[in-house]
Amino acid sequence: MAIANFIPEIWSANLLQPLQKAEVFGGVCNRDYEGDISQAGDTVHITTVSDVTVGDYTPHTDISIEALSDTNQALIVNQSKFFAFEVDDVEKRQAISDVIAPATSNAAYQLADLADQYIAGLMKAGVATGNKLTAVTSTDAAKLYETIVDLGVLLDEASVPSQGRWVVITPAQYGLLLKDERFISASDSANATLRNGIVGEAAGFSVRKSNNVPTTSGVSTIIAGSSIATTFAEQISSVEATRKEKGFADIVKGLHLYGAKVTRPTALATVDYSISTGA
Repeated sequence: MAIANFIPEIWSANLLQPLQKAEVFGGVCNRDYEGDISQAGDTVHITTVSDVTVGDYTPHTDISIEALSDTNQALIVNQSKFFAFEVDDVEKRQAISDVIAPATSNAAYQLADLADQYIAGLMKAGVATGNKLTAVTSTDAAKLYETIVDLGVLLDEASVPSQGRWVVITPAQYGLLLKDERFISASDSANATLRNGIVGEAAGFSVRKSNNVPTTSGVSTIIAGSSIATTFAEQISSVEATRKEKGFADIVKGLHLYGAKVTRPTALATVDYSISTGA
């Protein structure tokens, strides 16, 4: 049989690895609560302990002891996407090289793209109201850089850790940012990496480029934040291979389960930014 050596666990791992590498918004989430996900609808419970009160100590005086309180948030794994394709024996025989592996890699990319759009929309909707800057319309590179600085100020005021901050912009905004000399492109950075769309550094942020930045009528929502803001859980639940019952073909299909939740809305900041020639 053409797919006799198909091993589901290995194929699942091979599919998940390129999927994660292709995610930009998924790459800025934490996966602290991913846990064991077996089916769509699973729930991951996230417990957050409240701040501990610090008081003044006076010798020979009893101290007050507080009871810890906590809050519980539920991350529901409610997204389930699938792929399924077949390769006819005749077509496979006539192909110069294996076609199943590249088709599976393409499936990983398509799954990642859908998941990324989902996370981006979730972040836009979940940001704290006070962390939204006034909309900007400008073709000035300096203005874009300064807007990113302002996003950083919002995060500073919310006591978000400065380490590991990121901002995701569109390709057009990236092109504009390249015109500002303060922007450090990935090619100029000693820590340059192209993984997960990182294209450079600006105002304390690692800058990432994505076509999945939420955009409506030419207005794109720049999203900045920290990995502590959003948690993401995903799994390739199953990858199966079989022979077509009524035909002569290999069939490969897979199921991708995931969910995300903005657990710290103040660790995100956004601005609606439009590049307009009329500015």
